[in-house]
Amino acid sequence: MAERRDALKIIGSISATCAFPFAADELYAQHEGTHTMPAGQAALPEPKYFSKEDFAIVATIAERIIPATDTPGATAAGVPAYIDFVVGRNPGQQKVMTAGLAWLKKQTKGKPFVALTEKQQLAILEPLCARCDAGEAKGAGERLFKAVKALTADGYWTSKAGMGETLGFKGNAILGEYPECLHEH
Repeated sequence: MAERRDALKIIGSISATCAFPFAADELYAQHEGTHTMPAGQAALPEPKYFSKEDFAIVATIAERIIPATDTPGATAAGVPAYIDFVVGRNPGQQKVMTAGLAWLKKQTKGKPFVALTEKQQLAILEPLCARCDAGEAKGAGERLFKAVKALTADGYWTSKAGMGETLGFKGNAILGEYPECLHEH
């Protein structure tokens, strides 16, 4: 299983991807528990915008971007439902997703993306990520990946799992001093 560091390589610079194409109150919905799945639950909720097939693809891409490790991955954090919610309210995002998902389905030569092995999925996603990170997001596949990557980052890092379990944010606490950062940078 991929390490969190490997996932962050795929995510790249989150600050560069977080475009916030939606109202701030949609981020706060994460804290209401409306988009958070119980730990260990593998089943996806019913999509409101996407078809079940497309929702499963988006969920799989989000999970490849932030996989479960010792902390919850994108799916357990409710990111797929968050993406469904945001895209369902944004016609521009809908166009990007529709074109990108159609492109992705052509790349798999008739086999469902979710039925591919992790290695096969990453063989499609990693070049898209590299082109996006290089500022070359010109095709439908790159635009799809860039949108899912940004929404995954936004959804994950504003969720209880992302903020609380992964980052250790406690909230409503006053620090007498800030602890030294011991993480590798």
